[in-house]
Amino acid sequence: MFEIQTLIRASETPLLTRKNLPNISPEIIDGTSVFNPGAISIEGKTHLLTRVQTRGRQTFCVAASETAGGDFKFASEFTQFNGHQEAAKGLEIFHIYDARLTFLNDTLFVITAMDTSHGCRCAIWKTSGTHTTAHAGLENLHFVSLIEHQDTRNAVLFPEKIDGLYQLLHRPNNSLLQDGPTTGTGIHLSTSEDLNSWQDAGQVMTGRPHYWDELIGSGPPPIKTRHGWLHIYHGVATHFQSANIYQAGAVLLDLNNPSKVLARTRDNILEPRTAWELTGQVPNVVFPSGITVSEFNDDGFASDEAIVSVYYGAADTCIGLARNTVSHLVATCSR
Repeated sequence: MFEIQTLIRASETPLLTRKNLPNISPEIIDGTSVFNPGAISIEGKTHLLTRVQTRGRQTFCVAASETAGGDFKFASEFTQFNGHQEAAKGLEIFHIYDARLTFLNDTLFVITAMDTSHGCRCAIWKTSGTHTTAHAGLENLHFVSLIEHQDTRNAVLFPEKIDGLYQLLHRPNNSLLQDGPTTGTGIHLSTSEDLNSWQDAGQVMTGRPHYWDELIGSGPPPIKTRHGWLHIYHGVATHFQSANIYQAGAVLLDLNNPSKVLARTRDNILEPRTAWELTGQVPNVVFPSGITVSEFNDDGFASDEAIVSVYYGAADTCIGLARNTVSHLVATCSR
């Protein structure tokens, strides 16, 4: 019997909804939504940095951490972003959101998008102190750098240097949707010697017109496997008259040269099907943004049978969780 190789929902209900949010007075009272989380696993405990919107459509980031019972408890304060004012001089910042989390050099880095008066920018932040606190230090972040002085989004940092350089994927916003915002059609690789100055290393992959991933952007940070860097990305089908449809796919990138695509999914591996993915602030959306892996071997590779947990925003309203093994997800890339 043919086996459908997809991400499998952990539950037919959302992992987290607005009902789980605490009130953080006076900014967040009766929050409207919680979605697009970054994720990291530390000593077997998962931490999320979620995007929260208020009834005034103001955006905050709020940490949530796994409890002993497997539920998630939110921080009592929203995340503070510190030290970016000088680098962002001349830019009015409206929202900081859509965190992606990466451990690198024993430091927990967070990359966010920033909506500004001159388009979207992406910024790198880091935590300070111990990561064994209740929320792994995600309540207080310190500015490292702006990734690009251009309109870009969906930036993710690789968990190790390659050929002595830091590596990062992002999606330049160079295409204007009809009656919509500026977006992008391709994922680019950038490299840096110091996390401060970034050089474009070219386009890695582009969208496929007329199919499920016409517009694309990176999801969570890549996973190191013996088959290549396994990267979950989102694709948008724009050719439907009624709505855009956000889905998830996977790609394998070369371990030593991540600008080289080894294999890519033909079909999506997760699409909106449940009521809470089809209906919400932005209908028809699954947006992968956080990832954890259950097991790495001594050489730092994810084991083939390790469980990959993908945390995703659903309809820009709530958070879902879907899983499969490394080997299953790698296999999707050959189809």
